[in-house]
Amino acid sequence: MKRTQSNNRLIQWIDERLPVFSYADHNVLAYPTPKNLNYWWNYGSIAGIVLVIMIVTGIFLAMNYQPHTDVAFASVERIVRDVNYGWLLRYLHMNGASMFFIVVYIHMFRGIYFGSYKAPREILWMVGVTIYVVMMATAFMGYVLPWGQMSFWGATVITNLFSAIPIIGDYIVTWVWGGFSVDVPTINRFFVWHYLLPAIILGLVIVHLWALHVHKSSNPLGIDIKTPQDMMPFHPYYTIKDLYGLGLFMIFFMYFVFFQPNFFGEADNYIPANPMVTPPHIVPEWYFLPFYAILRAIPDKLGGVVVMFAGVLILYVLPWLDTSKVRSATFRPIYKQLFWLFVANCLFLGWLGGKPTEGVYVIMTRLATGYYFAFFLVLMPLVGRLEKTKPLPNSIYEEVAKKCRAKED
Repeated sequence: MKRTQSNNRLIQWIDERLPVFSYADHNVLAYPTPKNLNYWWNYGSIAGIVLVIMIVTGIFLAMNYQPHTDVAFASVERIVRDVNYGWLLRYLHMNGASMFFIVVYIHMFRGIYFGSYKAPREILWMVGVTIYVVMMATAFMGYVLPWGQMSFWGATVITNLFSAIPIIGDYIVTWVWGGFSVDVPTINRFFVWHYLLPAIILGLVIVHLWALHVHKSSNPLGIDIKTPQDMMPFHPYYTIKDLYGLGLFMIFFMYFVFFQPNFFGEADNYIPANPMVTPPHIVPEWYFLPFYAILRAIPDKLGGVVVMFAGVLILYVLPWLDTSKVRSATFRPIYKQLFWLFVANCLFLGWLGGKPTEGVYVIMTRLATGYYFAFFLVLMPLVGRLEKTKPLPNSIYEEVAKKCRAKED
């Protein structure tokens, strides 16, 4: 590995024995990056920053939290009211979960639009989907820990879904609960897993970055890097761009932390958990609502569970469902329209997930669920074969130079 060119003798001494500075220079500062990346590519680095915020605030919250049904709710209230800056830690962590999902959803939609999952980046995409799945598990367990009404009943409803599995379903539910109801063993188990899973996410992020650095970042044109002129070093060009995007995102994030800390939450979760009183309307957190709607679209319990999990797991095979040889939707006019309809449909499913399962809502939910799966299983393979795409540019450099000349004129 090439050694760092620093004149600092201490850095040279360390780098000769443990080449951390050379590694950082090669894989971060001088990392070759396509010249034409736009702000949609900021969300990967922003997600990494949010993950760090979540881990750090989670560690300090865990120091003051008591995972016991008798005192869990009170310990959270104590953190907010009595622990120095506990309110800030709690609101950063609570709203950070929503911010994390917002950023990751944008990151995933960007990948679907620009074909970032296509060869040779299939494993990069699949590792990213695994991060998303582990995020969902972590968020669900974290939502249970405050032990409010929604925490308790959400845990009861969601874990009971496993009982739909033939033969072994009831045994799985009993094992998850640690008994025959959601109680002390359940909250203890969820606390341990909620503390452990972020470390697994961090490990998966490292693998994700490793896979990214093998074939380099995708780009808005969806064409391969052909010459050194197509690339530029990551620093300072994209570090400045990422910092600018991060600054705007933190303004958005801090608005909710300081002015609307309970915007994404449910008021019922400020009521201590009571197994004898069922809330009138049990809903999960907003980032689960599209899949909750898919679950309720199927009248059969087992069928609903299977379809709900299929809605997530289908993302793993996305690289093989898209039959088009063109990556970016920029050059795919029909696919572009279907994609934006898919995005609107996902938002629509999220809205329907918060509505009661009655009347016209049931019909709309089934239609939206139908389009969700049709997009992946029917439209994407079919359009990929039949669509007439626009001509691709010859190179990234040529397209960037053309845009620069157009601006000068």
